[in-house]
Amino acid sequence: MNRRNFVQKSALATAGALAAPSLLSMAEYEKLKQFGVALYTVRNNLNTDFDGTLKALRKVGFDYCEAFDFEGKTVLGKSIAEAKKSFAKAKLPIKSLHLKQHTMRKGWQEAVDNAAELGAQYMILAWLSPEERKSIDQYKELIDLINKSAEVSNKSGIQFLYHNHEFEFETVDGQVPYDLILGQTDKNLVKMELDIYWTRFADQDPLKLFRENRGRFPLWHIKDMVIDEDRKMTEVGAGRIDWRQIFAHAQEAGMQGFYVEQDGNWTVDPISSTQAGYKHLKGLRF
Repeated sequence: MNRRNFVQKSALATAGALAAPSLLSMAEYEKLKQFGVALYTVRNNLNTDFDGTLKALRKVGFDYCEAFDFEGKTVLGKSIAEAKKSFAKAKLPIKSLHLKQHTMRKGWQEAVDNAAELGAQYMILAWLSPEERKSIDQYKELIDLINKSAEVSNKSGIQFLYHNHEFEFETVDGQVPYDLILGQTDKNLVKMELDIYWTRFADQDPLKLFRENRGRFPLWHIKDMVIDEDRKMTEVGAGRIDWRQIFAHAQEAGMQGFYVEQDGNWTVDPISSTQAGYKHLKGLRF
């Protein structure tokens, strides 16, 4: 595929997807003024200076964060009490928690209680290992687990979400797992955290997903993609994704928050990477 064809293919081109969204209400607009950061971006920094890293992110201007490595009794390798103290001191509240499937299978109620103690509003299944996604039957069993887990978390006032990568859009046993997850999870109990980068990497249209599943995507991961054919990640604003266009559909998606993120391939240090994304989005003046 040559460069011109690649760029054409990667554009959001469907007429329906580009239809003008409804005007944002004042409440919706206010949500766009609050900025979140995914702590996975600064994972190496956290390992060397946990409290200092949180303080630096708050200094950038971030209003809330998403923590990863939530194991039910610990988060980011710290006890719940210790982590709660650090985040309170930094004035960077945890809005959501990334977890893996094993946390859902044992001691789930305790995990939900500890998430509530941390002040989290969302608990998110963030990753499936290759061994957990070999067959469509595994996805069907997972969907049952997600629905049951979401019933428990919602009783405690915590919304359950599923976070995508690119592999959920790849056909398995003749079916597309992401379609199955969207279609067979309870739409009232289970929402989605859409990773815009991985969705575009899989040649999917996020605006089409928003339109066909209105209100299902309360959280977004915001990271950019270089224009070259390798489609590597880059700082938000340094790539080809039209963020103004994406955010214009926040109401349609049901967006309640978003996180600036960068998994790797930093052109600057991780803190500066988040700062670049923050400044770019601020400059859009939604």
